[in-house]
Amino acid sequence: MIAYQGRLAWLALTSSVALSPSIAVACATCGCSLSTDAAMGYSAMPGWRINLDYDFIDQNQLRSGTGSISVPQVAGINDAGGNQEVEHKTINRYVNLGISYSPRANWNFSAILPFLNRDHTTYGNATSDQLRPDHLSGATSRGLGDIKFIGSYQGFLATHNLGLQLGVKLPTGNYGGQNVATGATVGRDPVFFSSGPNGASGQALDTSLNPGTGSTDLIVGAYYYQAVSQNVDAFINSQFQSAVMEKLNQPGGNYRPGNNATASVGLRYEDNPKVIPQLQVNIYRKSHDQGALADTTDTAGTVAYLSPGVSVSVWMNFQVYAFLQKAVYSNLAGYQLFPRWTGDVGVSYAF
Repeated sequence: MIAYQGRLAWLALTSSVALSPSIAVACATCGCSLSTDAAMGYSAMPGWRINLDYDFIDQNQLRSGTGSISVPQVAGINDAGGNQEVEHKTINRYVNLGISYSPRANWNFSAILPFLNRDHTTYGNATSDQLRPDHLSGATSRGLGDIKFIGSYQGFLATHNLGLQLGVKLPTGNYGGQNVATGATVGRDPVFFSSGPNGASGQALDTSLNPGTGSTDLIVGAYYYQAVSQNVDAFINSQFQSAVMEKLNQPGGNYRPGNNATASVGLRYEDNPKVIPQLQVNIYRKSHDQGALADTTDTAGTVAYLSPGVSVSVWMNFQVYAFLQKAVYSNLAGYQLFPRWTGDVGVSYAF
């Protein structure tokens, strides 16, 4: 019992805090749902921490429901007179800068600044005879995304291992599209296609694929971590995000991103405090986007990821970590591009 209590105290006093991006990739129910808070360990130590991580998400597989579907199958919907976009590929690269400050053991305040570079290609509403390279349209979306500010309180228990979170996401990233009734550009510097038929006709990129959403979102969350043996720590956390105010709110040009929720459980093996293997299970749920500028049929679903990884202490309070996420279950509405795997690497420094 003494060893167990000492282990819990060590976890609370010496673990590092990182910032969880909780990214949801637009136009598909996927993204980096990894809990980087848990990857680096929660902390009750006062002070500052800077975290920088890179996420790579290659959406190169079309899926519907719980299985995959071929491009010709989706185009067959249009052969029969339907109106279904046939997406080709979306490659997402995120760099997230996190800054965290803990004035005392009970409180932590953090800001997350995401920068994205997204390449998207689509066949549009193609029929089977249009699935050719000359019918592909492409666009690149890059820049600052929507900044998050999150406050955490972990003073409920003397061990500071139970916390609640409250935060906000602000519409700092460029956003918008084209009014479906008038064709007028709406929002703030939205992205337009640069190649293919969509580029030639001056068509805007899907609103959900822009750097920002144009919405102010409320974020609530909770976490709990516990030493379960001398060398093993366990954690569970969850977070919910919902738009409460939209800048795109005019008829024909309105857009509201769907609510999203994440939940993670995992284990950290800390026999060697310098090299800590870890395993997470991450569950992500997103509801449909709404509005005239939304893809209302192809943006909802539930995904579960298995995420092995490791964090390494390389010098004093400087740490690096790497994780690989593999989807073990997905149930997607409509027809969505989905990644076979996602990767996350990061560095963290406390002072």
